[in-house]
Amino acid sequence: MATAGCAVTALCALSTAPVVANDGADAAKPTVVLVHGAFADASSWNGVIERLERRGYTVMAPANPLRGLYSDSAYIASVLKTIKGPIVLAGHSYGGAIISTAAAGNPQVKSLIYINAQMPDVGESGMSLSARFPSALGTATNSLPYRTADASGTDVYLKPDKVHSVFANCLSESQANLIGVTQRPVATTAFSETAKVAAWKEIPSWALIGRQDMTISPQQERFEAERAHSHTQEIDSCHVSLIARPDAVADLILQGATAAAGGSDPQLAYTGTGRRAIALGGSAAAFLTVGTAVLLLSRRLRRIRR
Repeated sequence: MATAGCAVTALCALSTAPVVANDGADAAKPTVVLVHGAFADASSWNGVIERLERRGYTVMAPANPLRGLYSDSAYIASVLKTIKGPIVLAGHSYGGAIISTAAAGNPQVKSLIYINAQMPDVGESGMSLSARFPSALGTATNSLPYRTADASGTDVYLKPDKVHSVFANCLSESQANLIGVTQRPVATTAFSETAKVAAWKEIPSWALIGRQDMTISPQQERFEAERAHSHTQEIDSCHVSLIARPDAVADLILQGATAAAGGSDPQLAYTGTGRRAIALGGSAAAFLTVGTAVLLLSRRLRRIRR
């Protein structure tokens, strides 16, 4: 009777209090680092930042220098080294190439999020990928020489009359015009330098594909996401989905952040057994304990009656 009573008490406790597995879900939330792409600045993430901060995340959106794949990724890597704790790293457009390099060898980076992004493999460049998957961007830019005190090169700009139709076709014309006026040029070396590493081979990744993207072909985005085994979401949006659809972008980043914190998410294939499965295991164990106790009690009663 005492054994059965203890088992029943344990079962009652299980049924009235939720079982929480020690799967790391209570760990500190990761810092989310957002890397913008070409022709843009960190303010392009504003809508996403607001949504992530409302969910309690610390967010950083450093300025991408846009001077070349090697120098830009080295700069972002140096920013990452200043952050304590786990990191979720997201990149838009050319920013995707940056995070693929900057995250390599950094064990604090737990998730990579690609938004309408380039995801080059080792030996690939933005130019080689766009040659394989052509887009309208090739007819939408101007190249102009630049010179600094210690360097010179060629900058690429969006043509003002092509910003709306090619780069931001899901925004209003006035919004697209503002992007064109305030755009930051990108050096040609950002697209010509080939990747030496590909962090998505070692770090779980998520990818957002815009079906109306005219800047990076949706076919390229799908190809990249498939070979990286990324958790992929497609939406009706243009290249600047982070401006046009900040809710969808923030939601995808939150999926990566949930996984980085060790939380379970039934939508994430690689996370394996989640809390529900663990809770069911606990219930089954309790029922087994009760069943064993009742069986022992029944046998003892039979002996007494005999």
